[in-house]
Amino acid sequence: MTEDDVRRNAFAMPITNPAYPPGPYRFVDREFLIITYRTDPEALKKIIPAPLQFVEPIVKYEFIKMPNSTGFGHYYESGQVIPVTLNGVKGGYVHSMYLNDHPPIAGGRELWGFPKKLGDPELRVHKDTLMGTLDYSEFRVATGTMGYKHKTLDNDVIKKSLEEPAFLLKIMPHVDGTPRICEIVQYSLTDVVVKGAWSGPGALDLHPHALAPVAGLPVLEVLSATHILSDLTLPLGTVAYDYLANNK
Repeated sequence: MTEDDVRRNAFAMPITNPAYPPGPYRFVDREFLIITYRTDPEALKKIIPAPLQFVEPIVKYEFIKMPNSTGFGHYYESGQVIPVTLNGVKGGYVHSMYLNDHPPIAGGRELWGFPKKLGDPELRVHKDTLMGTLDYSEFRVATGTMGYKHKTLDNDVIKKSLEEPAFLLKIMPHVDGTPRICEIVQYSLTDVVVKGAWSGPGALDLHPHALAPVAGLPVLEVLSATHILSDLTLPLGTVAYDYLANNK
């Protein structure tokens, strides 16, 4: 393998058999349970990285089923998204994500900077209840429930919410352990098709765990529960802020 071969094929590791393929990454029948809740504003302010700005003491807890994902297969995901602004642009800061599939963990961390860790989430219908769960090291850390399809929502409104910008804190270390990449990445989902959206009564139960601290943003009041079925594309992102370039 020549140096030119290395440069030409340097997409992901390992170079001869990358953990994930190049995009675009299309998701078919991607299903969400999103429980929006009010939390402690001081807890939020401690974890939102500047220059992202705190908006309100709200968290969106997500359970996601992805049965048909380009290059990633069939897997589940769970985590927390926080409303923020950056230079007046409204969006969601992705604070935590737990998945049960290696390719999207590796690709998500390396390409975009998603804060992905290995866990065991699930989303399924149990009789009259849509139920999302997250286990970490065989311990239940999150359970979300919603009455199944109690009220139909406006697909256009849901589509706009899915297309809002999202922000990530991407950190990649140098070989000496110092940060080689430290930046805010921005992306927006594209080609979104909402196949259905519903609301219903919701509940969310979070439990403390040293390595999956979702309960660090406590549930003070559940504000809404939303169930979405959609197709969408996850494009690559852009650098919205570079901490190293702006180091003074």
